[in-house]
Amino acid sequence: MNKPGGILSIPDRTQSAVSLKEILQKKYGQIFTVHRLDRDTSGLILFAKNEASHKFFSQAFAERRVKKIYLGIVYGKFIEPEGTIDLAMTEHPSKNGLMVVHKKGKPAITHYKMQEELGPYSFVEFEIQTGRTHQIRVHMQQAGHPIICDALYGNEQPIYISSFKRNYKLSKLEEEERPILHRLALHSYQLGFKDANSNEYSFEAPLPKDMKALLQQLRKNF
Repeated sequence: MNKPGGILSIPDRTQSAVSLKEILQKKYGQIFTVHRLDRDTSGLILFAKNEASHKFFSQAFAERRVKKIYLGIVYGKFIEPEGTIDLAMTEHPSKNGLMVVHKKGKPAITHYKMQEELGPYSFVEFEIQTGRTHQIRVHMQQAGHPIICDALYGNEQPIYISSFKRNYKLSKLEEEERPILHRLALHSYQLGFKDANSNEYSFEAPLPKDMKALLQQLRKNF
């Protein structure tokens, strides 16, 4: 599935909103969770429709046999245009839902590659070798380039065109400016794997409208 940003992958503890899994259950019946995306992360997510597939793909993820490519927009410019961040992670000792880098945590490896420098921001491709909770977000925070609109690990402030476009004026139909992006700028772009019969699959989900619109505006102005 290509999950929109803002939708839960699976039900949360408080049942605060309907999840993608619940939507699929209504259509297909029994659905099994293989992996998850953060609520504000958009893009490709894999579910299983039976126990055999669930077991196979869960093991494939655990054994790092699934190629996982993400696209994101971060603050700042990288000194090195590509590289690898190898920093173990664990849960924060006192703050629920927060992850931190810790030498005694679980291994976490993120490969990054610059796609474009766009003024105060960078458009980046990530390939994650492991799949820890909030892995890309934490690693980017540690690198000094947090993902934009990240309420947990960076600056949650929405991005407005007026913040970088000179002489920006509201249209006659607008009473106040609306943000061009107001959620985590992270997208699950590609999944690649072999099924139980060794057939190879590669899926891509195009960038969602909000991230695409921001990139277009940044390209025009920088």
